Amino acid sequence: MYWKGIVEELGGSLRTELLGERELSTPKHFAYMKISEGCDNPCSFCAIPLIRGSYRSKSIDDLVTETKSLAAKGVKELILIAQDLTYYGLDLYKKRNLAELLEHLVKVEGIEWIRLHYAFPTGFPMDVLDVMNREPKVCNYLDIPLQHISDSILKSMRRGTTKEKTTKLLKAFRAEVPEMTIRTTLIVGYPGETQEDYETLRDWVKEMRFERLGCFTYSHEENTHAFNLEDDVPEDVKMARANEIMEIQSQISWELNQAKIGQEYKVVIDRKEGNYFVGRTEYDSPDVDNEVRIDATKTYLKTGEFAKIKVIEAEDFDLYGEVVE
Repeated sequence: MYWKGIVEELGGSLRTELLGERELSTPKHFAYMKISEGCDNPCSFCAIPLIRGSYRSKSIDDLVTETKSLAAKGVKELILIAQDLTYYGLDLYKKRNLAELLEHLVKVEGIEWIRLHYAFPTGFPMDVLDVMNREPKVCNYLDIPLQHISDSILKSMRRGTTKEKTTKLLKAFRAEVPEMTIRTTLIVGYPGETQEDYETLRDWVKEMRFERLGCFTYSHEENTHAFNLEDDVPEDVKMARANEIMEIQSQISWELNQAKIGQEYKVVIDRKEGNYFVGRTEYDSPDVDNEVRIDATKTYLKTGEFAKIKVIEAEDFDLYGEVVE
């Protein structure tokens, strides 16, 4: 056992009854749970494999134990994270085993939502979509950083995919889980990115209409493969491209949110802020996605609890709602 060896090296003995115990740095009703360490993907811009090493899955048994411990502390929303969720289980079980992990985690009493963060597009295990459809605890939500869509940039980034394959994958997601919210992140200003490459990305963002999207400018990282390339896109061009992408996404988000007016959602209440209780739907992750605001002068809601909320107003990144009696 990995931890047993470390403890013994330090001259101690491992207390197995404490496995799965941890302190929370988040509000007590949600927690991030890392299902693996390291990464085997060779992305040119990323130093994680150099820092974290090769991919190492945690066992299903250990993750179930940790989940039970979190549930006992009052955690209701579990956010699964990894450098690559897609790869989970290949090292331990000789197959991509994320779906089976989810089947075990949904059985833990007290957990109401399970959210998936940081999947990799190449080799995505499609049986996960079956579990998402079948198990109400698994949120209709997937964070899948795609980085770019121009074939020449994807090749230089060593992403192992193409525009055609990525678009086909996303359309399969939509077909299999029509209510899925897809969050992605993009990088602009990568070495060699031409205006044509950027326009291909920009037009594709308009076409795909992601529910959630973040866009970042490329940063030259020492010891990565891309560090050998000339960082030749000026900073002002990088920023202009990122800003344009986010302006496009803001309009898409506003349009999608307008369609939610009059709809009712299960919302978890994260905090009270001024005269509002602030919560999220299953389609929103903490800190990075939309929030639902409910007038605290008209109703009382308890942090960490769920409420049924009707959307009465919508902006580009915020919804306003009222409690459904």
